[in-house]
Amino acid sequence: MAPILYTRSEMAYLARRAAITFGPAIIKTHLTTRGLTVRGAQGVTLGVIAAYIVLIAILWNIPYVRYILWPFKMLVIAFHEFSHALAAICTGGRVDSISLHPHEGGVTHMRGGNSAITLPAGYLGSSLIGMLLTFCGFDIVASKVASIVLGVCFLFTLWWGKKDWLTVGTILAAVGLLVGFWFIAHAEPLRYLVLFIGVMSSLYSVWDICDDLILRKVNGSDASQFAKRYGGSSQCWGVVWSIVSVLFMAAGIVAGIAAFPETGAQQKNDSEHFAPTM
Repeated sequence: MAPILYTRSEMAYLARRAAITFGPAIIKTHLTTRGLTVRGAQGVTLGVIAAYIVLIAILWNIPYVRYILWPFKMLVIAFHEFSHALAAICTGGRVDSISLHPHEGGVTHMRGGNSAITLPAGYLGSSLIGMLLTFCGFDIVASKVASIVLGVCFLFTLWWGKKDWLTVGTILAAVGLLVGFWFIAHAEPLRYLVLFIGVMSSLYSVWDICDDLILRKVNGSDASQFAKRYGGSSQCWGVVWSIVSVLFMAAGIVAGIAAFPETGAQQKNDSEHFAPTM
């Protein structure tokens, strides 16, 4: 019997059909065996995430009111530029400076490094940070740990951006906010701040890509530069990076549900014994 040969398009079609047919069943079975059930505190966290998404979407698009988000946009842009810088260092490059601009932009001046990694690192890196912060936002102690790690990352960003007043001001304001929330009710509100920053960081990548590449084409965007060097269209790469950003956020939520089943009272008790404050 002769083997059945498929064209590439037919193989792609069969793969999509298989994913549609069997994907939900596999996911359902996996989640059931892992025991991923949403409990009281987790349900509250999911509700807060949903509220954050709606709030950010509304504030993002209303003239004048959108400036409420401006400090957090600048913070997420700092994540974006920090990710560029870290990718450059990890691929043998050198970072000269980081600058943030009042009109919600930023630039990382670097030399060397692998552009195939450094160019997408801004959006994907900030999305990864958003995923980790969303994950930590499910638990008070994890939010404390996340705030410490953020502080270390801020020190590096502060060093690279020490000549730019907006970068310095944004970082210092973020550190002050995190420290202030740490001292309120044994840092219980801190997890909601960490969660908000995480959701904001995840969604910023998606919306910023849409603004730059779908609603208006920006030739200087990371996706445009990536397309010029490695082929494809900027819109295509933007969509790919947006999908990855959404998947990162979803992964952070699922991981948070799996890792932190404690009740709100248990979280408060744990927080009182981990780097206690007031």
